[in-house]
Amino acid sequence: MSDFNLNGFSCPLPKLDYRTVQLAHGSGGKLSAELIEKVFLPCFGNDTLNKLEDQAVFAWDGGRIAFTTDSFVVSPIFFPGGNIGELAINGTVNDLAMSGARPLYLSVGFIIEEGLSIEQLHEIAQSMRRAADVAGVMIITGDTKVVNRGSCDQIFINTSGIGQVPTGLDLGLHRIQPGDAVLISGTMADHGMAVMTSRAGLSFQSQVRSDTAALNHLVSDMLASGGQLKAMRDPTRGGVATTLNEWAKSAKVGIKLEEQNLPVNAGTRGACEILGIDPLYVANEGKLLAVVETADAEKILAAMQKNALGREARQIGFITDQHKGMVTLKNIYGVERVIDLPVGEQLPRIC
Repeated sequence: MSDFNLNGFSCPLPKLDYRTVQLAHGSGGKLSAELIEKVFLPCFGNDTLNKLEDQAVFAWDGGRIAFTTDSFVVSPIFFPGGNIGELAINGTVNDLAMSGARPLYLSVGFIIEEGLSIEQLHEIAQSMRRAADVAGVMIITGDTKVVNRGSCDQIFINTSGIGQVPTGLDLGLHRIQPGDAVLISGTMADHGMAVMTSRAGLSFQSQVRSDTAALNHLVSDMLASGGQLKAMRDPTRGGVATTLNEWAKSAKVGIKLEEQNLPVNAGTRGACEILGIDPLYVANEGKLLAVVETADAEKILAAMQKNALGREARQIGFITDQHKGMVTLKNIYGVERVIDLPVGEQLPRIC
């Protein structure tokens, strides 16, 4: 194939380490970043897209709108704590909420494999409606396609969402500064390990359950606290480590974590240890990371902890002007190590 050229626009064929797409290109790690930076941004790049947030925020009719889209290919489609349907609703609501937007409307597209039982499809649809009701959003349009047996894995779902950003609210990586506090709303890695242990047929004394949940009401509580929020993100693919590395690189700051402050459920920790996986790199679907003004951290944490989805919220680190573009972790002995982006795919088909 030669360079793409249409109406004077030229997008050179990128030089990558791989000539074909690998599963790891969807991991949210280094290969995902390479795919976005070298294939998609040169073709699609613009001031809005280049921010690489999980949603686009743009001016519309005197206000500001947040818009996002996501696709869900999780396997298995039913897992402890949820299913692909409610995951799709919650994930899209959360991407909107991380900009501070009030989620309003969703679209839903289904790609269904021939042979999926109507009972399972009905259960997925019901769970989506329940999740939308909890989040306070409406599903107002959609599409359905059925493909031949073997053309997809039971069901894939695409969702898009629109929300309204409050006047005067400005969240984004451009606001992050050294000295700011890094907060997390609760325990890490629950979703990814729930899917993984279900897939592997493992059982534990304390069952590992997905944390899938809509976070927009928690975000509303945080904003209502009056504290200075600067940036938020839900750490899905690639987990907390990937999100923080993206922040450090984009904002050109260092991020230091304290190992003893990282919350992990006992069952989830046990599953990670058995499978040899670091919980920092495992997907979450009902947690958020926030960068806040240090002086307001306790006020915002208090507001989070009053919400059921933020009861275990805590500060896990801070922004620094040292080691710019890097994330480091200090253990209880004071030893510090670099937390890098993952190269390969630890947990395929998690979300």
